[in-house]
Amino acid sequence: MPNTKTLIAIVGPTAIGKTALAIQLAQHFNTEILSADSRQFFKEMEIGTAKPNTKELAAATHHFINSHSVTQLFSTGDFEVEALEKLEQIFENNNLAILVGGSGLYVNALLNGLDEMPEIDLAIREKLNKQFEIDGLSAIQQDLARLDPEYFAKVDQQNPQRMIRGLEVILSTGKKLSSMLSATKKVRPFKVIKIGLNTDRKVLYDRINKRVDQMISDGLIDEVQSLEKFKELNALKTVGYSEIFDYLDDLTSLEEAISAIKQNTRRFAKRQLTWFRRDEEITWFEPNDDKSVVNFIQHQL
Repeated sequence: MPNTKTLIAIVGPTAIGKTALAIQLAQHFNTEILSADSRQFFKEMEIGTAKPNTKELAAATHHFINSHSVTQLFSTGDFEVEALEKLEQIFENNNLAILVGGSGLYVNALLNGLDEMPEIDLAIREKLNKQFEIDGLSAIQQDLARLDPEYFAKVDQQNPQRMIRGLEVILSTGKKLSSMLSATKKVRPFKVIKIGLNTDRKVLYDRINKRVDQMISDGLIDEVQSLEKFKELNALKTVGYSEIFDYLDDLTSLEEAISAIKQNTRRFAKRQLTWFRRDEEITWFEPNDDKSVVNFIQHQL
């Protein structure tokens, strides 16, 4: 085993098999997993976030799963601070730790650090929140796509918080948020090995569709219904939840809602790949090719 502390980061699109690989590696190297999935932090959201199941959680120690409530604000900056603390604890007894997740901003926060964000004019934030309430998300999306197309292209476009964040920065400072993101990397006291999982697009989309069907049969509709009182919170304005809320509000049929979840999840996967493909330090593997991944990591170590 190496003396240098090493973080193995496993990234890739949703439904590709990152959880299974992370558990395999955690068992193989006898270490712990940090999740960088911005939706799996929330303990109230279970089925729609495709969290590791009880058996998987028991197979290896996981951090940042069910760690927060949807009523708590948990930003990328908070994640950076808390994840670094957790890593320090893991590295006391281990030379290796594993990071897994498809939320590019959170992965980036831990690996490279966040830039100091500018002061925001709160009147502008207020105005944008009001615009969102009255005109809906599409108005915000259109403005952001026009003013900061780079940020718009790489962020979760279904997430109102992220959309408003991008707009409020450019309207407050005149500078694009995309130009501020990790312009300078912070030096970390550990080495990073980046593993990406991907496969043929048709296979990936098929996995996504099957996973959505599984979520429905696991009781996603009941889960969303039980979260009705939180539906205005940003955490719930996300794929798999907003479509079912529309169905529960009689705005769409169940069939249309399920079809929309599949389509929005496929779009999300496409954006995740766009984000991660920009990182030339990632070595890509097919899902289920655990042996090659282990060999590659041992070679790197």
